[in-house]
Amino acid sequence: MRKNSDFMKVAAQEAVEGVKSGHGGPFGAVIVKDNMIIARAHNEVIKNNDPTDHAEMIAIRSAAKMLERFDLSDCELYTSCEPCPMCFSAIHWAKIEKVFYGCTREDAASIGFDDKYIYDVIKGKAERKKVEFEQKDRELCLEAFDEWKAREDKVQY
Repeated sequence: MRKNSDFMKVAAQEAVEGVKSGHGGPFGAVIVKDNMIIARAHNEVIKNNDPTDHAEMIAIRSAAKMLERFDLSDCELYTSCEPCPMCFSAIHWAKIEKVFYGCTREDAASIGFDDKYIYDVIKGKAERKKVEFEQKDRELCLEAFDEWKAREDKVQY
């Protein structure tokens, strides 16, 4: 039986591989189900010119595709660094119940990956906002909500 440190070692190796290949920042992740790695990934933001291609996001997408379901509540995530707010949210949407992480968000900030501003925005503590949000055409957009609400065969998630 593999130990937690074995899974973290793979996540850390993924992080190094991503840096060496120039794919993105120094972050790696693995998803484990029944003590076996079912998905592994590293940051590919630079490789794919996609700001959402964080290691955790790619691993979650891969695991969900492999298992053919969006509920990963029977899986664990091992990540080389404390997840950013986007990945934190995706972990919750995927219903992953246990996350192990290596480095802290402070460690990440010390090398230029600082999420403090995003956390401050979420908490309503940001001194200024970099993105303006404006509600528009609510009635037009509610049609899809009405369709969803009326659908009898929907899969709630």
